Amino acid sequence: MESYLLDWANLLLRWVHVITAIAWIGSSFYFVFLDSSLTPPVDDDLKKQGVSGELWAVHGGGFYHPVKFAGAPPKLPENLHWFYWESYSTWLTGFALFTVSYLWSAGTYLIDKSVMAWQPHSAIAVALSFLVVFWFAYDQICRHFGQRKNGDLIVGVGVAVLVCIASWLACHWFAGRAAFLLVGAMMATAMSANVLQWIIPGQRKMVASIKAGEPIDPVHGWRGKQRSVHNTYFTLPVLFAMLSNHYSFTYSHPQNWLVLILMMFAGAAIRQFFVLRHGFKLGRNNHPWKYAAVGVLAIVGLLVWLKPVSPPQSAISSGATGALATSGSGQIGYKEMQPMLAQRCYMCHGEAVQMKNVRLDTPEALSTHAQAVYQQVVVSKIMPMSNSTNMTDAERGMVKQWFEAGAKTD
Repeated sequence: MESYLLDWANLLLRWVHVITAIAWIGSSFYFVFLDSSLTPPVDDDLKKQGVSGELWAVHGGGFYHPVKFAGAPPKLPENLHWFYWESYSTWLTGFALFTVSYLWSAGTYLIDKSVMAWQPHSAIAVALSFLVVFWFAYDQICRHFGQRKNGDLIVGVGVAVLVCIASWLACHWFAGRAAFLLVGAMMATAMSANVLQWIIPGQRKMVASIKAGEPIDPVHGWRGKQRSVHNTYFTLPVLFAMLSNHYSFTYSHPQNWLVLILMMFAGAAIRQFFVLRHGFKLGRNNHPWKYAAVGVLAIVGLLVWLKPVSPPQSAISSGATGALATSGSGQIGYKEMQPMLAQRCYMCHGEAVQMKNVRLDTPEALSTHAQAVYQQVVVSKIMPMSNSTNMTDAERGMVKQWFEAGAKTD
């Protein structure tokens, strides 16, 4: 019953998390596009009001004319829309989902004893510290170096190094799947903290100054813009980290930390292309194709590097459970599979325990779940979870042979 309720919680939280993330990322991307696409106003009345840029757009059968003021508008409207609940809701649902999916069953999903054999409470404490420590270190880098000469470059390099260190540590301390997600959650926490700690408070101070008839401190606008720009470059790396749990060939690689870093680098480079593309169309800079090219080349390089190598036939013919007794045709049936299944799978999918209502300790039950077993064990390599029973590549090869031969039950 607990597993069933956790599945429902996972489904509903994931659903809400995706919806709120779409809203947050969508508004973030739109405002980056808007800032990059603004042109100086033509109308003299707009210039007198202090408008620094305008944009004409058509969408959904209507015409839109957003403008941006260089400083304070002549008068604040009664209804001023704020963009923050998209961020807060995304983080809250994401953290709840992380708790249900990983922290609740830390011994299964967060810990890989072949990587680090620690107790669940210790693993949970360290995982949560990633969110706090990264935010603190990132925030200090921005505070101390952001306003210096070449501050943007110094902050960019510092944050990149910080992300690389965190990725290496996470992949050497936690199960690969959890490590990728944790790095994504860590960066997403910094994104939401930027909104909570700097962007919205700064904007509230700006509004208060306007209402009080006082001059606006430009540092609030500068700092809000700085953190917003960081958020937009974090977005694609975070999305990759969140989606990676469906693709085990990334997080199960021996150098998974490097895979994670390179994919995040590719995402940031591609995002840079889209940010600059709007300015290029207005003649503000050279064509930013080189950023997209760098990102694509990084992905192509990873594609070649991670290409699976088929094990020799001799390796498939033997495994940790001993020499495989195959039939005269060289095909594998349930009889040959059973010893390996008993050692690797029955503890969670046997008579005593039937996780996800899946049982594999009879020929009929195994045949019923043949497609799922093949997908989880051979294709995605998700099972056994965190490879807690130390299934070998040779044994996965045996499952592959069995399935491709027709999933025989004899």
